[in-house]
Amino acid sequence: MRVLAATNNKHKITEFCRILEPLGMSVVTPADLDIDIEIEETGQTFKENAFLKAQAFFQASGLPCVADDSGLCVDALAGRPGIDSAIYCGERATYGQRISALLEELKDTPGEQRTARFVSAICCVMDEETILYSEGVCEGRIAQSPAGQGGFGYDPVFLVDGRSLAELTGEEKDAVSHRGKSLRTFAKRLEEQI
Repeated sequence: MRVLAATNNKHKITEFCRILEPLGMSVVTPADLDIDIEIEETGQTFKENAFLKAQAFFQASGLPCVADDSGLCVDALAGRPGIDSAIYCGERATYGQRISALLEELKDTPGEQRTARFVSAICCVMDEETILYSEGVCEGRIAQSPAGQGGFGYDPVFLVDGRSLAELTGEEKDAVSHRGKSLRTFAKRLEEQI
């Protein structure tokens, strides 16, 4: 089955392909179809934003579209950055700048209070009437400093079992990550739907 990855984020596309293709799905990208749209994420939840992306790309392509909206929720920051993870400390901020701002906010927070979770909401618009949702959560802690060269976003400071997500191989990350969990749940729901 062909599905369109409803994102222009190359890192997310890599994860979509790595997780969905072994499950029997052929992932196409917006670039493959010469689709270039930007979605204004006006939703109040990850689920709402995932729907906005999937719906827009479905309307542009006519293909089943799988979208992810995800973010980092830090308990000591009352759940921030949350749905604003991608624009934390400014829309043009780099991953490094976002990580620096996060660590600065948490500089006086002791280790046991640095609990956090990554949340991923998946929405797949199959057709005009069929919409599938799934969600995945990865519990962890925020490190004192970045570690690792892999992953993207906040991965270098998000610890799972003492290692940052950026220290894991792609396959190791997929096994524990929020997006890995939500995409596998989505694949099961899709199989039930078909």
